[in-house]
Amino acid sequence: MYISDMRRQLDSKEISVAELLDIYVKRIKERDPQIGAFLYVNESAQGVELAQKRIDSGDADTFTGIPVGLKDNLCTTDMPTTCASKMLDNYIPPYDATVVRKLRDQGAVFVGKLNMDEFAMGASTLTSYYKTTRNPFNLDHVPGGSSGGSAAAVSAELCPVALGSDTGGSVRQPASFCGVTGLRPTYGMVSRYGCVAFASALDQVGPLAQSAVDCGYLLSAIAGKDEYDQTSINSPSFSPIGEHSSVKGKRLAIISELTRSNADPETLAAVKRAAEWFEGAGATVEEISLPTLKYAVPAYYLISSAEASANLSRFDGVRYGYRPSNPQSYEELVTKSRGEGFGWEVKRRIMLGCYALCSGYYDDYYKRAVRLAALIRTEYAAAFVKFDALLSPVSPNPAFPIGQAPTDPTILYLADICTVSASLAGLPALSTPCGYTLKGLPIGLMITGNHWKDGDILSMADAFEREFDRKSPPDFSDLTKQKDSKIHRKEESA
Repeated sequence: MYISDMRRQLDSKEISVAELLDIYVKRIKERDPQIGAFLYVNESAQGVELAQKRIDSGDADTFTGIPVGLKDNLCTTDMPTTCASKMLDNYIPPYDATVVRKLRDQGAVFVGKLNMDEFAMGASTLTSYYKTTRNPFNLDHVPGGSSGGSAAAVSAELCPVALGSDTGGSVRQPASFCGVTGLRPTYGMVSRYGCVAFASALDQVGPLAQSAVDCGYLLSAIAGKDEYDQTSINSPSFSPIGEHSSVKGKRLAIISELTRSNADPETLAAVKRAAEWFEGAGATVEEISLPTLKYAVPAYYLISSAEASANLSRFDGVRYGYRPSNPQSYEELVTKSRGEGFGWEVKRRIMLGCYALCSGYYDDYYKRAVRLAALIRTEYAAAFVKFDALLSPVSPNPAFPIGQAPTDPTILYLADICTVSASLAGLPALSTPCGYTLKGLPIGLMITGNHWKDGDILSMADAFEREFDRKSPPDFSDLTKQKDSKIHRKEESA
């Protein structure tokens, strides 16, 4: 069911809050042993009785009584927040994240905490200390990351909606791999307070759901200025998505740098067909070149790793976090705490970040990466003078098998080539299903909008989703046949 279906049934007393939660808890017990999306299941969730009283009194908000899943890097006072790391094993924060508090205030019921890559560093959810999460479309494949548990839970219908966090694509890529809709909001639209920091200049909390409409509902509930986060902004409000979303008259562009790489041919074919659908629905679609995007991956990993090395320095075994037994000195305490508490991917990024910030290397690496990020923002700004939104694949490839996960960081990091540029520019970007591979794995289309145009790209995605049948994978047997695209190819630099 979608949020509107549950809202209607709860308000009409066709079902109670306790009964609705019980449905999802039973589904989790039946299906999650195979999928591994949840790290903690909140069977006796707080607020069930209070939510029911609000409904009975006619004082229900959009999310009153609605089950919501939370990525395990969002602080919660009634559930552990571990970031899928040994470092924070069984840690229960003394406060709620702002997004959690806002949903509590609406009467939402939190069904549990969801698996992720350790401290949100990864693209497969394989770096989790606790368990392996599997893709509901094929249990031998990864769900993506770092919000892999959130995407897998929504895809398998273990919860209707979930919150994730997106630093370089961690909401969009798992949404693409698991065949759901995921949104990275404009930077500053949603408070980061209580979201355990990876890279503060890039992190954003974002919704995952079965539809763009439900993503819009969840974004409306969590967006807004927060006194505890000075980077949050009173963003322009956007209207709820109507029943007659349209792309007629929209000016769209396909980013050539993201569609001419060594991408999977099935992925490119699905994105091409989606672009042709937009043309048929009344939009104009051109091809545009953003040359600086080819530098986005190294710029992103230098900036994010540098910030991670600073943010994770707070984990020293003194105040909280993993503490080794019987350390003989302060130096041994810190060394063993971090050496035993952090996993291999976290250690690698901390070392890369420390190196980039070292005296003698700062100007050559970190400072140059920051300048590249500024150039990328400038190119995007020029593109949005002419276009309403930009189209591209979410990932160059569909979900890869768990047993064939790349171990070479160069290969693994290049998989983020399509998503990191929007993060560096602070832009809203959305993943929506647009096709399937011959093996039945989902393919995602990314729609990137200008700052504060989150509502516009949600509306465009809704118009597309109303025509796209995500339950029936299309036939890709004609991939070998060349078709003339209707899209006008225009080589121009932004």
